[in-house]
Amino acid sequence: MNTPAARPSLKSKMFKTRIDISQDRRARLNSLMNRRLADAVDLQMQMKQAHWNVKGPHFIGLYELFDQIDEAVDLIAERIVQLGGIAEGTVRVSASRSRLEEYSLIIADGSAHVEAVAKALSAFGHEARQAIDQADELGDADTADIFTEISRGIDQWLWFVEAHSQASC
Repeated sequence: MNTPAARPSLKSKMFKTRIDISQDRRARLNSLMNRRLADAVDLQMQMKQAHWNVKGPHFIGLYELFDQIDEAVDLIAERIVQLGGIAEGTVRVSASRSRLEEYSLIIADGSAHVEAVAKALSAFGHEARQAIDQADELGDADTADIFTEISRGIDQWLWFVEAHSQASC
């Protein structure tokens, strides 16, 4: 079977660049970022699933909110390519590599989507924070900074989403 999951990763394919990070470190960074790219693509599609299927009294607010959570994909993919790697971001590859839990296809109620989206955002935020530390260990402050930006953005989206389920004190 020749599925993307069965094929070897293209992480060993590196293009030349004048960026002053060794090829070995760039390859390790690209591997790290391709794993997080899989999560980001999965997260983006989970948000679309929620966006397309949300129902209930807060429909329009949630519908619009779920449609805006998607900036991490380009940040990660573009950094991979900057470092001479290949962004492996197809849906099939992402599905085989993502560390996020599967999003339920039968959710309709807005509050159930809020819970599922919050869970996915939290898991992705956790992975982004780990990527900050891993990029730092590989001596790439720029990649660590990208993941810091992503983490900060995900935390903000998590706040927006969780606010829909929090009662006033």
